[in-house]
This record gives sequence, structure tokens and C-alpha cells, in this order.
Amino acid sequence: MLLTNATLDYAKLLEEFKELLRHNGLKYTTQREIILKTLYDNSEHVTPEFLNKLIQEAYPDIKVGIATVYRTLSLLEDAQIVTSLSFGAQGKKYELDRQHHHDHMICTMCSKIIEFFDPEIERLQEEIAQKNRFRISDHSMQIYGICESCQTNPPKRGNH
Repeated sequence: MLLTNATLDYAKLLEEFKELLRHNGLKYTTQREIILKTLYDNSEHVTPEFLNKLIQEAYPDIKVGIATVYRTLSLLEDAQIVTSLSFGAQGKKYELDRQHHHDHMICTMCSKIIEFFDPEIERLQEEIAQKNRFRISDHSMQIYGICESCQTNPPKRGNH
């Protein structure tokens, strides 16, 4: 099941973001809101650089520096408003953490990320935790492999 941010109320998210900024002694700025709005409008997992590119394309008249993008993503991640997936030397990719729970399949050739939800996997995780007298507070599953596209048309070396 693929999920989108359509169920997330942007006005509520923005108020939460403004409160987060106040709590951290930071000013609300148009640039910071644009970062949040661009994340909200984009259902992809994005690197800070790609997010900055999206912002520059959508808001050419507003200057948003890459350092502001990095700092804002870090703040949002610390507040659990965004989550990240690490790609080692390739860095992190971010997404809003306000969707329903889901897991990820990550292609090791092209870095494509496929989101999925499986109730049987969720049930088994709970069952395993109970057997081990373990209380789950959160979890994330990342399955690494090769996507269908790369299996049929492998990218040439250096193109991923």
C-alpha cells in the first residue's frame, strides 16, 4: 500500500513547526517554511541537495541556502517531523514522518526506494517482541536488494 501526505493537514504541521522554532529560540522565516512546504508537497525521499534544487525551481525569487536546508532538516529530524534513510557515502534521504507507518525496500543499484506496509510483518514483529518480553516503542524495516527495473536493465557502472 503506497501512502501520500494527503491525509496530513499542512496548517497543523505549520503550527507545530512554528512552535518547534519558538521552543528552540529560532525565528520563523519564509525560507524555513518553504523547506517544510516543499517536503510536504513532495512524496519522494530527498537528499538535502535535491530538496534545495526543488526549492530553487519552485521559488526562484527567494534565496534559500543549502546550509539553511541542512540545519532545518536536522531540526525537523530531531523533532521527529522528518525521518531519514542513510545511504552511506551517498548521504541521507529525508521524508516527512507524518504518514502512516511503512517500511522500505531499497535498491542497491539505483537507490530507488519502494515504500510498503504489510500487516502480517507488523503482527509477526509484535509476536516476536511478546515472546521475548520486549516492548516495542518504534521500529523501521529496510530491505536491501535489486529492484525490478535494475534486474531487467542494469545501470552501467557509475550511473547510480
